[in-house]
Amino acid sequence: MTQPPLFHLQGVHFAYDGDHKVLTGADFVLRTGEKVALCGANGAGKTTLFHLMVGLVIPQAGSVQAFGAPCRREVDFHPVRARTGLLFQDSDDQLFCPTVIEDVAFGPLNQGHSRAQARAQAVEALALVGLSGFDDRVTHKLSGGQKRLVALATILAMKPQVLLLDEPTNGLDRDARARLMRILDGLPQTLMVISHDDDALAALTTRRVTLENGLLSG
Repeated sequence: MTQPPLFHLQGVHFAYDGDHKVLTGADFVLRTGEKVALCGANGAGKTTLFHLMVGLVIPQAGSVQAFGAPCRREVDFHPVRARTGLLFQDSDDQLFCPTVIEDVAFGPLNQGHSRAQARAQAVEALALVGLSGFDDRVTHKLSGGQKRLVALATILAMKPQVLLLDEPTNGLDRDARARLMRILDGLPQTLMVISHDDDALAALTTRRVTLENGLLSG
């Protein structure tokens, strides 16, 4: 039996304030194991598409299916967010706890894990991104590259099936970028990546879709 797609968007329309049309009937399918580059000009709506996929905004028309289930209301997206890790373009939008371990454990706690299990998953995720021993560091005092890795750890700690990465290498110096690329290249999850870093897209993805004039192609 063929597995349903992880995400299936059909005829999706979305506009901000009714006038700023972002999506105008977009169709998209994401299947297990794919590594997809999401391309398009600045302001084309790439970040909005990610937000639609996890229910941070709701389409005005069309349908969103995730993991085989229709998603029409906010409550429908709760299980989607548990299985989909969204890396925000700005790490400061993702990190809000006093310490690193609290930030990384927040997701597993929100999934209903015990404090001990959430901490164990956080420690595991920090080790995966090369930040073992950062548990009690003050998050807002970290460097930009360290914040990016902590933000990645916050979503990896939830053990998602899908990763939506919005400009993952943005603002990183050469060493931090190389470190992040090595980590991302070794992850088993299905990936979608927004990036203006063509070298990163070439290294991490195997399929390219383009968002232009509110529609997706490729």
